[in-house]
Amino acid sequence: MHPPRSPLRSPLRRGATAWAAAAATAAALLAAPAATAAPASAPASAPSPHAATVDPGVTAAVDAGGEATFFVVLAERADLSRARAQRGHEKKARTAFEALRAEAGRSQASLTRFLDRAKVGYESYWIANAVKVTGGKALVEQLAARPDVAALRQERHYTLDEVEQSSTAADDTAVAPEWGVKDIKADQVWSQYDNRGEGIVVASIDSGVQFDHPALKGNYRGNLGDGTFSHDYNWYDPTGQCTGGTPCDNNGHGTHTMGTIAGAGGIGVAPGAKWIAAKGCEARSCSDSSLLKSGQWILAPTDRNGQNPRPDLAPDIVNNSWGGGNTTFYQDIITSWNAAGIFEAFAAGNSGNGVSCSTTEAPGAQAPAYGVGAYDVNGKIADFSGFGPSLVDGSMKPNISAPGVDVRSSWPGSTYRAISGTSMATPHVAGAVALLWSSAPSLIGDIDATRAALNGSARDVDDTHCGGTAAANNVWGEGKLDVLAAVDRAPHTAATVTGTVTDRATGSPLAGVTVTATAEGAKRTVTTDAAGAYRLTLPAGTYTLTAGGYGYRDLAENGLTVTTGQALSHDLALDAVPAHAVTGTVLDVTGKPLKGATVRFTDAPLAPVVTDASGAFRFPAVAEGSFTLTASPAAPVLCNGVSTTVLAVDGDENVTAALPARTDASGNGCLPAPYAWTTASTKLALSGDENAKTIALPFPVSFYGVTYSQASVTTNGLVNFLAPRLGDYANTALPSPGRPNGILAAYWDDLTLDAKSAVRTGTSGTAGQRRFTILWENAAFAADTTKRVTFEAVFEEATGAIVLQYQSIGTDSLEAGGSATVGIENQAGTDALQYSFDEPVLKDRSALRIFPKAA
Repeated sequence: MHPPRSPLRSPLRRGATAWAAAAATAAALLAAPAATAAPASAPASAPSPHAATVDPGVTAAVDAGGEATFFVVLAERADLSRARAQRGHEKKARTAFEALRAEAGRSQASLTRFLDRAKVGYESYWIANAVKVTGGKALVEQLAARPDVAALRQERHYTLDEVEQSSTAADDTAVAPEWGVKDIKADQVWSQYDNRGEGIVVASIDSGVQFDHPALKGNYRGNLGDGTFSHDYNWYDPTGQCTGGTPCDNNGHGTHTMGTIAGAGGIGVAPGAKWIAAKGCEARSCSDSSLLKSGQWILAPTDRNGQNPRPDLAPDIVNNSWGGGNTTFYQDIITSWNAAGIFEAFAAGNSGNGVSCSTTEAPGAQAPAYGVGAYDVNGKIADFSGFGPSLVDGSMKPNISAPGVDVRSSWPGSTYRAISGTSMATPHVAGAVALLWSSAPSLIGDIDATRAALNGSARDVDDTHCGGTAAANNVWGEGKLDVLAAVDRAPHTAATVTGTVTDRATGSPLAGVTVTATAEGAKRTVTTDAAGAYRLTLPAGTYTLTAGGYGYRDLAENGLTVTTGQALSHDLALDAVPAHAVTGTVLDVTGKPLKGATVRFTDAPLAPVVTDASGAFRFPAVAEGSFTLTASPAAPVLCNGVSTTVLAVDGDENVTAALPARTDASGNGCLPAPYAWTTASTKLALSGDENAKTIALPFPVSFYGVTYSQASVTTNGLVNFLAPRLGDYANTALPSPGRPNGILAAYWDDLTLDAKSAVRTGTSGTAGQRRFTILWENAAFAADTTKRVTFEAVFEEATGAIVLQYQSIGTDSLEAGGSATVGIENQAGTDALQYSFDEPVLKDRSALRIFPKAA
């Protein structure tokens, strides 16, 4: 008897750069205990006089004979001085990204070779130059003795800055500016400077966002108009809590904070700014792993799969309404963001009691972070607001205070709610910086000058009972946020370019047109409103002005020169382009027409279509232009990848979208293969239920970049390259951070081997061309021993490929894979090529070939 099937959730990970896998917070008491397994043995090493700092929690866990999940923090740090010296947001972000990745790749190489030899799974992070591992006392001692290691830090969880539920009703119909918006005088910036944050992109690391909330969908950067959205580079979920790559919020906190930053209808400080988001918090908790991944994504956003990073799309500002405790290395990320010209705001925490000092929480309590305290509508500091000085480094905290009691904002379900917390105060600061940078673009990316502008304009409050002065103390920081005063005293060197974009033929205003002004070291982008109007604030200089939108020919004007303080009116007229039919056929990876595939234009506001029984699709009217057409298979996906075609529409088009072989992030792919059963004669001493046998491989096998000379074969249809046996009867979807990791799932199910069953191995061929077979013969299901399956995995020496073959597979759902996993997973549980999971898709006398990325 086994307990009910459920995925193991041990957090062991390994891998190349941790993209896909990026930040949220949760109190340790909210975090579920991680499942553990037998520690991997590590090669012995000579004693070293060097000793890294080891967190007490790591030591306590391994001294008791168990394992700990921890970060190995490398001593070396990237030189970010070149990034700081760059002009322009894009150059700063790209230079910082390249420096951080290069340093991590260089300095982590020796450590990761050691971990590979030790068969220890790991996951690498470039933004903090750290590697995450799980292991026991021997591993801790060996890593602490390495001269390239600075510290071993325990995997921690932080709280989303917990909110105080308000007693104030949240009126869903209110449209006037909220009390906090008015208190910081954001509404006066709107009226006096005609500025609402246009041209600025603000991000949040939080519990997610309901992207289509009425107050938020209009200025979500992924909104293409006409009801369609592109989430690539605009949304990231390292937690895996949201399905289908679509933004979600399973807590409400993130939707609320984003509403205060940029929401429409009076709730947002900068309703003209664009927003993007990373779900760094699993729900009520945020792990170091998710926070680090999210921190990386902020500096270099990726597509929804965590691939193809683009630092040129990094946001200007990032809000962080989370924190906890006084030990974290998130300050490395803050330093990297600042070098890239990204301003960060952090909640100071809700651990205060209105009296006690040193109650702020990290990261908001750390000197590199701009920490925010909270006050109420009567101007009184909130009882829960954390006071300084910081227990981390003695710095004055908070840096500034903002409205944080009974703050009404957006809530999932397209509703509104009033709640309290320094979480609610922090987005007021993030929104205020958006207004400041939009009004004074010379400050964009200048973190020190921006902090000085906020600090110097804040309204002082004299409370020195925790130290400091009347002008700057550990209760209020610099005082109450006043964005109007900050904008008033900012360098007003910008010109203002305003105008209306219209259809040249009809004169009708065009909404949703992107207008961009580009010059050396400066780039501003805005979108026209419902009346076709746009507004750009630009430093003096000469610009190229471009305008474009779906259905219209792109317009480019060179040599637009603006001077300091100039107010220039500049209307634009666009020419409509003809529309044409786009038809085609989607073919699966074998070249057969594929029914049910979804075809969409990812960068045009057109509803997707689904292929019919003959694989055909049709878009009746597509505007002329160059667009990206994708075709995605319906479940079961099997080996079908996603076809991506750049299509130039200049007449009626007919497209054949041939789906490629599906690949994982490491480049491993799969294809159906000719069935050619291979025999094996050497019987392993492997039988019963939940058993494993470690075998020597006849030739080295490379698996996710690591070469192995042995592997473990289990009764449950697995080949495990990391550990002999880890209670693997409960199959999971791949990838999964829970053990087992580093596996080939030939047919992973709860199987048992009785007298009628056997596992055999065999080698054929000559050196260089050998094939090694592992054959599970007549394996029975633990759930129903009257049903049996025979299958094998064949390793090819010459190609590095693995062929999976299936024999005696009945049409019954169980035998056809209805409760099985087939595929491969890397040693970290962060990357996988899954052929199937609990899907009855396996057939008798069929074969599947898994092949590595071409050199």
